[in-house]
Amino acid sequence: MNAVIYCRVSTEKETQASSLERQAEELTRFAQLKGYHIVKLIKEKQSGYEIEREGIFELLEWLQQDKADILLIQDETRLGRGNAKIALLHQLAKMKIPVFTIAHNGKLELSEGDSMVLQIVSIVEEYQRKLHNAKIKRGMKKAIDNGYNPAENLSNQHLAQGRERKDFPVEEVIRLRGNNLTFAEITSILRGMGYNVSKATVHRRYKEHELLEINKKIDLQ
Repeated sequence: MNAVIYCRVSTEKETQASSLERQAEELTRFAQLKGYHIVKLIKEKQSGYEIEREGIFELLEWLQQDKADILLIQDETRLGRGNAKIALLHQLAKMKIPVFTIAHNGKLELSEGDSMVLQIVSIVEEYQRKLHNAKIKRGMKKAIDNGYNPAENLSNQHLAQGRERKDFPVEEVIRLRGNNLTFAEITSILRGMGYNVSKATVHRRYKEHELLEINKKIDLQ
């Protein structure tokens, strides 16, 4: 299995710097003992309470692009603290990325409190998604009842004047949205794949797909 190693300390102090190197060495040995292939080793000096960390962005990018299968950390506090830790654990769970730690000599074992919080976050997020989809469907049905045909609107887009429509894998956008990535994150991934697209373009093309799917469902009813 391909593994990303993430090491973090909170300050620039010399003692912390040595701790960072120790984490890297111990996790490298851990990976070798378990037979994991290390594809990326990330070392970072940032507060665990901060969510906007360059190392975390890099870590998520590697995982989102399927360049790695698992994440290795010394313990859960290296990933983050407080709300930042919960947010990252939730994101990794949605991506179905296993997290292994030296502290547990294997897969990360969450505390009862953290597990409960993550479960609540997942339930709330699911209901928010259902509510959002229901509002879109209701709005589209109302528009169609008033004579709007989204299929005709989309089928004639090739006749529109202006910039040429950019070609990129919309199916990949749909897959990534299914993993609850933001349009900004998806745009970043597409650019990494060589597609020079804007977030607005990605968002618009995804909405076109949604409209077509809703129209198909209505036709079948």
